[in-house]
Amino acid sequence: MIDKLSLIAVYPEILLLTMACVIALLDLSVQSRTRTSTYLVTMLTLAVVAALQASYASSGQTMYAFGNMVVSDAMGNWLKCFATLAVMVSLVYGRAYAADRDMMRGGGELFVVSLFSLLGMFVMISGNNFLVIYMGVELLTLSSYALVALRRDDTLSIEAAMKYFVLGALASGFLLYGMSMLYGATGSLDLHEVFKAINSGQIKHQVLVFGLVFLISGLAFKLGVVPFHMWIPDVYQGAPTAITLMIGGAPKLAAFAVFIRLLVEGLLPLAIDWQQMLMVLAIASLAIGNLAAIAQTNIKRMLAFSTISHMGFVLIGMMSGVVNGHVEAAGNAYSSSMFYVISYVLTTLASFGVILLLSREGFESEEISDFAGLNQRSPFYAGIMAVCLFSLAGIPPMIGFYAKLAVLQALVAAGGPLHLGLAVFAVLMSLIGAFYYLRVVKVMYFDAPVTTGQITAPFEVRAVLSLNGALLLVLGLVPGGLMALCANAVMQMLAS
Repeated sequence: MIDKLSLIAVYPEILLLTMACVIALLDLSVQSRTRTSTYLVTMLTLAVVAALQASYASSGQTMYAFGNMVVSDAMGNWLKCFATLAVMVSLVYGRAYAADRDMMRGGGELFVVSLFSLLGMFVMISGNNFLVIYMGVELLTLSSYALVALRRDDTLSIEAAMKYFVLGALASGFLLYGMSMLYGATGSLDLHEVFKAINSGQIKHQVLVFGLVFLISGLAFKLGVVPFHMWIPDVYQGAPTAITLMIGGAPKLAAFAVFIRLLVEGLLPLAIDWQQMLMVLAIASLAIGNLAAIAQTNIKRMLAFSTISHMGFVLIGMMSGVVNGHVEAAGNAYSSSMFYVISYVLTTLASFGVILLLSREGFESEEISDFAGLNQRSPFYAGIMAVCLFSLAGIPPMIGFYAKLAVLQALVAAGGPLHLGLAVFAVLMSLIGAFYYLRVVKVMYFDAPVTTGQITAPFEVRAVLSLNGALLLVLGLVPGGLMALCANAVMQMLAS
């Protein structure tokens, strides 16, 4: 018998699943090339789900459901709300692009599969049990494979989907094997029970660390950090740009939540071990991500390597939470990481929004040279893209600057010489990273335009892109509200 509280805790998920099935059936009778009615019902569904998640998060309640397998708390609900909004924005930006390339010719799979991928993110974020988290990961990744291969007649898309599928299956195996090792050692799939079992000191440390290595390997693939980054540049470049945005935005929020759930809520007694692993991953990601991006001429591939370096910053925040066995700094470190991943997703949405805007039927605006003279064609869109690039580079007063500052401040507060050295290294890598972002700005403002064609976009795309770009600047000038929201959510999570 399922109790009422359990149903209330997952009500947004039930609504999302129900509407995904309803939209799949409704779409059968839609003939329009742009699937307007399917799109409108999808957007309405997402708006209602986002509002529900925001109200749950604002209440500050923590609910455990289905025998502690699912948790509904402020941190999870805010992340789900932001993920829903990110999917909404991705669909607004990507609909015209998808229609031009016949990606909706056979049906509204773009909308239905996007809803199922969002449901996978929700399950990942709410998981309080190894199997529930794994189910969420698989639902998201299987949906992502389908989305990448949605353009059936494009060899690049099919190749990217195959690479993603093969490497994704390997990573899922790592993740499941790590979970099975930890289950074998602790005797439980419940994260709180795992925490208690490890904290008792009765389990052989070597077995736990062995399982932890596989677990972090699987998680590192989902986040796309070195040395598990091989799929990111190929998939970002090969996937249709609208799908690149879908897999490069909202899923990062879910991956961050899984890191928090597994490593902090379940495996905090092993912090000394997983912090060292995250440090190695962060250093490698910052170095390879920034250095490899310099050599790229394709802007999607450049942003892919840029993503790898940004995920290195997220890991820096994660590894700064426990200092010498003390968890006093945990709230500050994990909230700075949460703030960073939200600001990164916000910036990614706007930057890919401009790339999608410049793409037109029969032409992909993927090369950096395609942005030549953008300021002469449209100063407004060039300005939005410049704001995105400045934010990614961490130049004040954009939100990206404050996000980097918050993570570095948490790292320096950890106090060890190793932490200080890593902070200096991260700043140096950010300076290298600024080069390839500013190179695109130079091309937009100082190179002669390749074409003088007008840039046209539907009203909703212009409105959302304008708001998106404005948020990057406004939240950079007054970041206190979002930072306080992240801090309160993380502190409530740690208290529960």
